[in-house]
Amino acid sequence: MKQEIVTVGLDLAKSVFQVHAIGGDGTVLVRRKLRRAEVIGFFTDLPSCLVGMEACASAHHWARELIKLGHDVRLMPPAYVKPYVKRGKTDAADAEAICEAVTRPTMRFVAVKTAEQQAVLMLHKSRDLMVRQRTMLINALRGHLAEYGIVTGVGAGGVTAMLKALHERQGELPVHARSALHSLAAQLRALANEVDRLEAQILAWHRTDETSRRLATIPGIGPITASAISAAVPDASLFRSGRQFAAWLGLTPRANSSGGKERLGGITKQGDGYLRRLLVVGATAVMRMTRKNADRQPWMAQLLERKPAKIATVALANKTARIAWAVMSRKEVYVAPAA
Repeated sequence: MKQEIVTVGLDLAKSVFQVHAIGGDGTVLVRRKLRRAEVIGFFTDLPSCLVGMEACASAHHWARELIKLGHDVRLMPPAYVKPYVKRGKTDAADAEAICEAVTRPTMRFVAVKTAEQQAVLMLHKSRDLMVRQRTMLINALRGHLAEYGIVTGVGAGGVTAMLKALHERQGELPVHARSALHSLAAQLRALANEVDRLEAQILAWHRTDETSRRLATIPGIGPITASAISAAVPDASLFRSGRQFAAWLGLTPRANSSGGKERLGGITKQGDGYLRRLLVVGATAVMRMTRKNADRQPWMAQLLERKPAKIATVALANKTARIAWAVMSRKEVYVAPAA
């Protein structure tokens, strides 16, 4: 009697995919390569089965396509699949490791994102890229103008003053320098307009998403951070607790313990660096408010008395992440604790 395929490991690629399929007793039934155009046809002919993939580029797209065909698709972080590779680095070995890893009861999985959630994250990543490019342009303008003795303050006000000084004192500059600096200034203005346009779209989506609106009720989380968390974490139940969610974001100390002796270092900085950065920036704003009025955040005020400001800020970001997990899991708004 011919066995049915129950588990498939699919190694994703741009053009050539690798499939490793096994039966109920672990017997290898299929080990072959597929061209990109053959993937959908191959899985269409299969009965519903468990399909494992690494959470890498294009993984969410293929997961959505295979879910439409009735398969149970599970995405895994590549770092968790790597230990199951027996020897060497080949597509066949990777597909076999994926097939093995997806059946492990302790494996951690990544929730499949919808096309809309990926689109919102694309807005965030594009905005983040443009903000970094804007900073590069500002630094370039500031450095070039300093060569001609034009120096302004830092911050948003300094940028405005810098552009004003460029306009007022352009007659003092050589022709080629003036041409280059005006080109940089034009790019800076165009980038600022694009950043504002993307932020307006993010804010509009935030207002339509229930989870994002609930997250924005937490101190230190605004529309940008709330929409990013809502889009990046479609299923909070994948995390057993708020502690695990904070650990996933890399906001917990790195453990290096042996022989019964616990040694904790700095935060791991694993997981989503963009979300972690947003949470730390939000915690910094809350910390500044706490210094002005300690009654608003008693816990933070007490922590600042014992720890340096940066350590206290990261601790608050960790606490904010755990509160965010509770808000998403319970589908409730944040309620500040009674004094």
